[in-house]
Amino acid sequence: MNISFFLPMIPPTVTHQEKQVHVVNDKPVFYEPAELKAARSKLEAHLAKYKPEKKYTGAVRLLVKWCFPITGKHHHGEYKTSKPDTDNLQKLLKDVMTKVGFWKDDALVASEIIEKFWADVPGIYISITDLEE
Repeated sequence: MNISFFLPMIPPTVTHQEKQVHVVNDKPVFYEPAELKAARSKLEAHLAKYKPEKKYTGAVRLLVKWCFPITGKHHHGEYKTSKPDTDNLQKLLKDVMTKVGFWKDDALVASEIIEKFWADVPGIYISITDLEE
């Protein structure tokens, strides 16, 4: 089973790395700031429409193209070389895809291709290829 889809949205720039910590009774307690919670909810809402009927249970390739709205002197299709870093973007996305039910565990992502672009139409293009078919 292979699926591809485009989430038309301004991609969230807040990343999983932005969790916060505070101390309660001399113990660290981690929490998500409001901006990270909002990004997670936004991704969940968009991804839920494309949840596969059955979760992937074997190795998959995940191709993600992050398309950011054009700013400054950039042009459509130009690679985006500024923050956020692709690895930080992917962590939140894969966590949400796991929660929504794309696969039983994001450890199944055995191959990953991630690109960031400036684009006329902002959003996130996602393609999942079953590597065990």
